Amino acid sequence: MGLFLKFEDLTTGIALRLSMLFLVIATSLALYQVTTRFVFGHPSTWSEVITRSAMVWSIFTGVAVAFRHGSMIAVEIIQRMLPPRLGLALYLLASSLSVIFFAILFWQGWSMTLRVMRQKLAALEISIAWVYAALPVGAVFTIIAILACMLRAWQTGLELVAEVQT
Repeated sequence: MGLFLKFEDLTTGIALRLSMLFLVIATSLALYQVTTRFVFGHPSTWSEVITRSAMVWSIFTGVAVAFRHGSMIAVEIIQRMLPPRLGLALYLLASSLSVIFFAILFWQGWSMTLRVMRQKLAALEISIAWVYAALPVGAVFTIIAILACMLRAWQTGLELVAEVQT
């Protein structure tokens, strides 16, 4: 258990850094795009494509971090109103459904990435599969983060149930 939590800490840290990097790239290139369009009157054809692609990667790698920190929409209010065991069961059920969703996203994202490998990004000569790859990569990071959250909740929940019973 401890080894998996350390692994999740590492992978979520990587996801956070990737998300931040892609957000910096998107922001910088958006500023570049605005400058070339409105200051110089000659818009860049490639920067908008990379900006959108970097935003997609930023979002899909950032989802794991959001789950890790409990920033996603949650059933926390209902969970806290329930007895500890039932609240834990509700949390684990909701998290399990999230894992199923991201497993489907992984599968479909992987399939789509393979399907579009021969297509090129507009204004660039690179495969659009690099953009679509954000789905399966982000899904893997997110599944690892959710499973670790479930494990932590299980450990904490059992301790909480033991406290309530004594």
